[in-house]
Amino acid sequence: MFGLTALQLARIQFGFTVSFHIIFPAITIGLASYLVVLEALWLWKKNPVFRELRHFWAQIFAINFAMGVVSGIVMAYQFGTNWSYFSNYAGGVVGPLLTYEVLSAFFLEAGFLGVMLFGWNRVGPGLHFFATLMVAAGTLISATWILASNSWMQTPQGYAIVGGRIVPVDWLKVIFNPSFPYRLVHMTLAAYLATALFVGAAGAWHLLKGRDTPAVRTMFSMAMWMLLIVAPIQIEAGDQHGLNTLKYQPAKVAAIEGHWLNAPGQSVPLILFGWPDMQDARTLDEVDVPHLGSLILTHSWNGPIPGLDDFPPADRPDSTVIFWTFRVMVGLGFLMALLGFVGLWLRWRGEIYRARPFLYFAVAMGPAGLVAIVAGWITTEIGRQPWVVYNVMRTADAVSNHSVVELSISLVLFIVLYFAVFGTGVGYMLKLVAKGPSGAPEAEPGQFPRPARPLSGAPDANPLPHGEG
Repeated sequence: MFGLTALQLARIQFGFTVSFHIIFPAITIGLASYLVVLEALWLWKKNPVFRELRHFWAQIFAINFAMGVVSGIVMAYQFGTNWSYFSNYAGGVVGPLLTYEVLSAFFLEAGFLGVMLFGWNRVGPGLHFFATLMVAAGTLISATWILASNSWMQTPQGYAIVGGRIVPVDWLKVIFNPSFPYRLVHMTLAAYLATALFVGAAGAWHLLKGRDTPAVRTMFSMAMWMLLIVAPIQIEAGDQHGLNTLKYQPAKVAAIEGHWLNAPGQSVPLILFGWPDMQDARTLDEVDVPHLGSLILTHSWNGPIPGLDDFPPADRPDSTVIFWTFRVMVGLGFLMALLGFVGLWLRWRGEIYRARPFLYFAVAMGPAGLVAIVAGWITTEIGRQPWVVYNVMRTADAVSNHSVVELSISLVLFIVLYFAVFGTGVGYMLKLVAKGPSGAPEAEPGQFPRPARPLSGAPDANPLPHGEG
């Protein structure tokens, strides 16, 4: 297929399914926490706007959660189908970590999800809020285990190789590997930012359509506050993550920067634009800022970093790809911060709900958080190549023995089915978002008991006068 090898097709297939999957858990994490905040504010202030928003975004959460579960199951099966040698070699570490995620997080979410979605009129307010809190906690616990597994593949420790397989010898070191804290913070903040942008874009869209209701104003205002607070924190977290990556994966940082030769005593410029050429081992048409690379990467004016020339050609990540995906992620991150600060200025001027250019900006930034997450994931995973477990197992040694034809057919089927199934789901979710909060009054949690007999909870359409019938 297009001259690609079986290894390349297997990587593309896994990358395609993960790119689809990663957007749903990100929104799930953010919306679950948002629902906790909305319900807490409703219980505290009894403002019906918070109750209205809680019911509205719970619908979106339910659809997104379902798509995340389905796409996650498909992705997990690929460890056995396309990456069987990886599963055999590293399954002693990766398998238990993914199992812990199911036992501790997925069961927690599944156990309380029904109460959260359908128990509003069936249980008391305290129990319902507890269920919502547990679902939100489950999403964060799930992210913790998944990122522990991925981070171990990036910076492995706490293991030994026994009988040709990786065996865990210290689970605390396996879980709390050097890059895990940075990845967990970075991904969690990314999920919150992606959700804030999604909610903010929905609010801005309704304001542009003239639906200037208290609910729309509230969700737009909350989203802008979230961006203002979290975007600068994310920039700092990303900087710390970069320093950690430079320490443990210097080849990845060199590829991200398009940096080839590390001349003694010479500072590293920050290349803003250019085209890394893996064949000629240089970056073409570069536009750079002197010293800025050293300042950002080492926090010193003339600090050196390893160049790609310091690594054998077979051990170099593809700089052509991750040079650009990294810049997409960072550029969108600064635009998020800009959106938050412009929102603060307009709020001070009393124009945040009326400034149409700003509202259009917010709508355009709606998918930016998800695009940044996918771009960041591509940077992380391609930057780890050619290793599937960094400096331990090469990706070429991890792939199953499938033919190009088999992988081509399965990849085409995945593309067709994913766009059909998840395209329908996303389309329906966006249709609900476009409809907006209904404004219909809702009962308080636990106000109505379960109907004592069939249809007893439904009002009569045309009640007969007393004594007739």
